[in-house]
Amino acid sequence: MLSFFSKYKFFGIVLLGLSFVIVYLFYNALQPKKMLPVFQPSMVDQSLVDSTLHYKRKYHTIADFELTNQNGQKISQENYRDKIYVADFFFTTCPTICPIMTKNMAQIQNSILDDENVMLLSHSVTPVIDSVPQLKKYALEKGVIDSKWNLVTGDKKQIYELARKSYLAVKNDGDGGPYDMIHTENFILVDKERRIRGFYDGTNKDEIEKLLTDLEILKASYLK
Repeated sequence: MLSFFSKYKFFGIVLLGLSFVIVYLFYNALQPKKMLPVFQPSMVDQSLVDSTLHYKRKYHTIADFELTNQNGQKISQENYRDKIYVADFFFTTCPTICPIMTKNMAQIQNSILDDENVMLLSHSVTPVIDSVPQLKKYALEKGVIDSKWNLVTGDKKQIYELARKSYLAVKNDGDGGPYDMIHTENFILVDKERRIRGFYDGTNKDEIEKLLTDLEILKASYLK
């Protein structure tokens, strides 16, 4: 009897190992696939949402736009067609949170350099001050790679409406002055259907890591 067990000991160990692998694979297969929420205006802090959208609970998407980037090129939704992208709002002369946000956006840029499906989009909230030459100077200083990241300026009303009605990222405390668009520190993750899939504190390193993790989850959702 002992010789029998001794003879088949290796076979038993292998069989036991295979059993563990099969159970592990079945367990993973049965786990629900991670999915990100689709944010609607009704789910967001109402101070960041235009009053006409406070009760909108479905079908929210980023509106069409046409702005000008750091190279004087027209940038519209067509440049982001079938792309996942991260958007934010900033201004080049901001002395407080913007430098931190830009540094962290540059970190994201470095993480997506080889991914043609992901881009970045930063909107100036002081578009009159942030002219094309000013944006270009800022882009060069901050290491912006033109093929991955557009810094855009343009009509203030259009940018304000995008911030309030599309990206849900600006407080409505303006007084009509050049600095009246009080933006948040939020980075906004937008999917290929132009839906908001996440908000992240662009000044917080842990939040940046969460964004990068969520980006991978979002990318995986498009794989067949």
